[in-house]
Amino acid sequence: MIDFKAEVESRKEAMLEDLIQLLRINSERDDSLADDKHPFGPGPVRALEHFLAMAERDGYKTRNIDNYAGDFEFGEGEEVLGIFGHLDVVPAGSGWDTDPYEPVIKDNKLYARGSSDDKGPTLACYYALKIIKELGLPVSKKVRFVVGTDEESGWGDMDYYFAHNGLKDPDFGFSPDAEFPIINGEKGNITEYLHFGGENSGAFVLNRFKGGLRENMVPESATALIESAHPFNVLSAAFEQFLADHQVTGDLKDHGQEVEVTIIGKSAHGSTPESGINGATLLAKFLSQFSFEGPAEAFLRIAGITLHEDFDAKKLGLAYTDDKMGPLSMNAGVFNFDKTSEDNTIALNFRYPKGIDAQVLKVGLEQLKGIKEVTLSSHEHVPHYVPMDDELVATLLKVYEKQTGLEGYEQVIGGGTFGRLLKRGVAFGAMFPGDENTMHQANEYMPLENIYRSAAIYAEAIYELIK
Repeated sequence: MIDFKAEVESRKEAMLEDLIQLLRINSERDDSLADDKHPFGPGPVRALEHFLAMAERDGYKTRNIDNYAGDFEFGEGEEVLGIFGHLDVVPAGSGWDTDPYEPVIKDNKLYARGSSDDKGPTLACYYALKIIKELGLPVSKKVRFVVGTDEESGWGDMDYYFAHNGLKDPDFGFSPDAEFPIINGEKGNITEYLHFGGENSGAFVLNRFKGGLRENMVPESATALIESAHPFNVLSAAFEQFLADHQVTGDLKDHGQEVEVTIIGKSAHGSTPESGINGATLLAKFLSQFSFEGPAEAFLRIAGITLHEDFDAKKLGLAYTDDKMGPLSMNAGVFNFDKTSEDNTIALNFRYPKGIDAQVLKVGLEQLKGIKEVTLSSHEHVPHYVPMDDELVATLLKVYEKQTGLEGYEQVIGGGTFGRLLKRGVAFGAMFPGDENTMHQANEYMPLENIYRSAAIYAEAIYELIK
């Protein structure tokens, strides 16, 4: 009987050192620096090269698929288990107590962008396979370990990988990018864009409005430039009262002809918008009380009245629930308005169960008063589900129960993971029940103990699937 916990214990220092080195790499997507050799900017490529160099150090023969993704294989056999992690991260944003790219251990928690999503779990899974390799355990299947560089944006990494890697797809697999005991169902995921004109006039003029970093993040903050009919002191008094009423912070600056207004909320993962405070919809709510006209009025009314705290899309008239997969959710993620532009947008990210689809959502959104049109993202995930009696699901839950003493159960989430890349694919860990979810937030962390606990679970799970 192999004591996988003891095997992890003997490698803790090396594992932590490798993880810290990986977390120090800022692997945010940066389209402004993207080119043929850096499809999502230089940061994700640096993380990919670092990870593959680590694997080569440990004796694996690696492949870099044109800086989109990388992989290596272990074992022998006809069947292939795929493990899919990702090395890119969402923007760090503001509000951190420490440097997001200089990992810090406080109270037995490792703080850094990517610590829980997804470098920490990916590294734990990597060490799990390393244990099996170093112990020389007999296996009858192959493992293909794949790391991507664009999971947090458009999944262009996996589109390219599956089109260009030259190998047959894995037969089954999992992604260490969610939570235990298992995620065997994922809702559909589509972003739809509301389009507005720009020019506006009247007592109040909206010159610019900007909020949100990614469609799958709750906007932490938003800033607008307006021309106000009210004296600055009157506007300032109204603003201070609004901040107090909503228990948020913000700033008002007088630039003479213009007033700059900022509201700061709290970021959260776009699949759980109720966990955040949407700074953009709050700012629009504040501004919508004033006499704007034309496209600006429509933009602020929809953002501040219709979309504000409409997490289930009920105010949009699009609420929907499936008995197995649960309710639809909606995150108002990115806001852009410039009065000199004729194409201003609000990006709405929907996580939807089976029984509804992107076109139904589009038709519903087209009923909104004051918009020009509604368009859809070219990248959509349809709902995904692997039954509980599938051998993959049953095996993973059996290992989880054995290692933790906790009961396993199925889960369907609004988040999208690489688990859905395969028909028989799931997400497995690395958050445990009861953990605080800090993914996509300031001060993201992963408890050190959970890094090691998950590595032991992954080691036994991989071995059970391939022995």
